Amino acid sequence: MLKKSIVAFFIAMLPLIELRGALPYALASGIPTLPAYIICIVGNMLPVPFIYFFATSVLNWGKTKPVIGRFCRFCIEKGNRAGRKLQSSAGMGLYVALMLFVGIPLPGTGAWTGTFAASILHMDFKKSVLAVVAGVLLAGIIMGVLTFMGIQILT
Repeated sequence: MLKKSIVAFFIAMLPLIELRGALPYALASGIPTLPAYIICIVGNMLPVPFIYFFATSVLNWGKTKPVIGRFCRFCIEKGNRAGRKLQSSAGMGLYVALMLFVGIPLPGTGAWTGTFAASILHMDFKKSVLAVVAGVLLAGIIMGVLTFMGIQILT
């Protein structure tokens, strides 16, 4: 059980996969529901401060490098697109839009992209983290329900 918990924790830390892949793995692996949520949410949130404070600087540094330049430019463009999308839907509040952006479990809309967009937009760190946490909790609820529905259908 410990090995499966560690694997779920690290899956939740991965960009693009995040909680959306870690929670179904954890629940399907037999980890009890509450510990699975806690493990996956903590794993998904751990990189957030580092992304907020360092990602923009690292990507701007790397965008001119020969081996990693293309990837860095892709990430910067993705963050800029996400930032523009957040700003365009900010009629209901930028932080609510950030929470919904992170919380809707679609590819490319998780904590990594949301935090990077908040960093690019120079949003307040504490408010951004709270919005990302709320979004991760929302994504966790949605993924948990979908996972349980899938498990029920398969059994």
